[in-house]
Amino acid sequence: MLKALGAVLHRLALAFGLVLAVLAVNFTLIHAAPGDPAQVIAGEMGGADEAAMASIRKAYGLDRPLPEQFLTYIGRSLQGDLGQSYLYNKPVSELILDRLGPTVLLVLTALLGAIFLGTLMGVLASRRPDSIFSGAVTVFSLIGYAMPVFWTGILLVILFGKVWPIMPIAGMRDVRMMGAGPLQNALDVLHHLVLPAFTLGLIYLAQYSRLARASMLEVLGSDYIRTARAKGLGDAAVTFKHALRNALMPLVTIAGLQFGNLISGAVLVETVFSWPGLGTLALDAILGRDYPTLLGVLTFSALLVIVANLLTDLSYRWIDPRLRGR
Repeated sequence: MLKALGAVLHRLALAFGLVLAVLAVNFTLIHAAPGDPAQVIAGEMGGADEAAMASIRKAYGLDRPLPEQFLTYIGRSLQGDLGQSYLYNKPVSELILDRLGPTVLLVLTALLGAIFLGTLMGVLASRRPDSIFSGAVTVFSLIGYAMPVFWTGILLVILFGKVWPIMPIAGMRDVRMMGAGPLQNALDVLHHLVLPAFTLGLIYLAQYSRLARASMLEVLGSDYIRTARAKGLGDAAVTFKHALRNALMPLVTIAGLQFGNLISGAVLVETVFSWPGLGTLALDAILGRDYPTLLGVLTFSALLVIVANLLTDLSYRWIDPRLRGR
């Protein structure tokens, strides 16, 4: 127990160091980009003379040396203060919390759907590796993995926006549902979620189905599976009770490693479907040179990826009992 706790604390310490490194790299790269955010702020105000520009730089701390700005930003970030948005004139943490829910809903729906359906397809294909269904899964995985999310999203927008207009192609809610009950609002959000979640999850659904099929075929050829069959266990019991748990290890690894790609893919998907999440907030911050907001989104996204990797590491101990004492 103490050894496992020590391992967890060690990983948390490494995660903290990684967060500091992410803050440093993001701050350096963003401030190395050309352009003056004070000019953007002044532009939002309708323009300003040199005295007003100097006042803006002083108010936002832009007149200080870059190392001093970095140390100030690190200290505030560790206290949960991500600064003030130049564009929205609101705390960055408040903006992120407002947009966090839609992004988490989109990413988790795409991820969990891809894992569940991909694993199911791969398991069913592995039971009859020479069947038509197994071949169809292989072809689907190759096509799905080769389709970029933004291209798939644009095709779906054209299909369901013009050719067959039965699905919403923009936003998260229908304005006509204002004032409706909780159930109607939830169904409306789910209706708008279908296309973005499918677009984001398609490439991972194809990857997980292929990986689950290959992993199950390897496990089903193991000696202990032949022993289980020799004992008279049914095909379903052998597949889902004995083989599936060991075949999940590669899937869990890939799911944890791909979480960062999911976050970056969500930026493209949210832009295509006008989904009001962190992706559209980051895009607006880039276009408006809103450094604090962009830094806040990048930092928070890095935290999500780090937490996902920690959970992936801990889930190994649940899947494989041999790792619980390490």
